[in-house]
Amino acid sequence: MGVGHGGTRLVVVRGNSASGKSSVAAGIRERFGRGVALVGQDNLRRIVLRESDLPGAANIGLIDTVARYALDAGYHVVVEGILYADRYGDMLAALIRDHRGVSHCYYLDIPIEDTLTRHATKADLAYRTRVTERELRTWYRERDLLPGRLETVIGADSALPDTIDRIMNDTGLAGLPAHDN
Repeated sequence: MGVGHGGTRLVVVRGNSASGKSSVAAGIRERFGRGVALVGQDNLRRIVLRESDLPGAANIGLIDTVARYALDAGYHVVVEGILYADRYGDMLAALIRDHRGVSHCYYLDIPIEDTLTRHATKADLAYRTRVTERELRTWYRERDLLPGRLETVIGADSALPDTIDRIMNDTGLAGLPAHDN
């Protein structure tokens, strides 16, 4: 079952907590303009469904459905989140397989020490207080890559603008016009 069309772009940005996924996704959208749908795991799982991140949870199907709908509507899609490989890998592989356009996956590989430092600088004090170092260490999975070498690994040495530039160029989004709607 094909999804999207030959001109749509699907970008998956994965990594541990505080690795920069949301900032990268927002930067891609800002740089491109109208026509990029952000499908954020945290928004759909925590806000829309108020669900824990468990194997087989409803958010997995919701992420897939929203991404497919947006691609079919002609949007480029950025799916971003921790998206553990053992829980979300099958869904992501099927989405990539079914996408008629260009698909690219990225894993932001940030060491646990950098994760802890970045978490401490988050603007949301309530979140920083609620999510402790113990939880961050529990959630952390080193190099939790999808099977089949689907992902390009981007290390901690890549600055945010450089990461956004790379993804924009790799995917071809840099050369496409924004939607005018």
